[in-house]
Amino acid sequence: MPHSSDSSDSSFSRSPLPGKQDSSDDVRKVQRREKNRIAAQKSRQRQTQKADTLHLESEDLEKQNAALRKEIKQLTEELRYFTSVLSSHEPLCSILASGTPSPPEVVYSAHAFHQPHVSSPRFQP
Repeated sequence: MPHSSDSSDSSFSRSPLPGKQDSSDDVRKVQRREKNRIAAQKSRQRQTQKADTLHLESEDLEKQNAALRKEIKQLTEELRYFTSVLSSHEPLCSILASGTPSPPEVVYSAHAFHQPHVSSPRFQP
């Protein structure tokens, strides 16, 4: 039985006339290029968004770093001040001079002062 020109014939739909084949290939190529162009555009937008986010995060971290450095400087000044006050107090301290054990409320461990920063009025910003 000879092949009919019916469009349901699989051999016909796979092998259209040479002009039609080139035309459909061109359409698919154009569609593929358009799809690729859109995908590339979205990728560039995501990349730009990510760079913007990283830039904002970097600026925020720089601000935090500057604030922490400022706090370190203030705490160092405060430490220097309290060390000086303690040094000037030690020779005059009757408790240290007597050699008798101090009452518990006067003896402080190093860890007793480990708490959130409470600055002296002298070093308030």
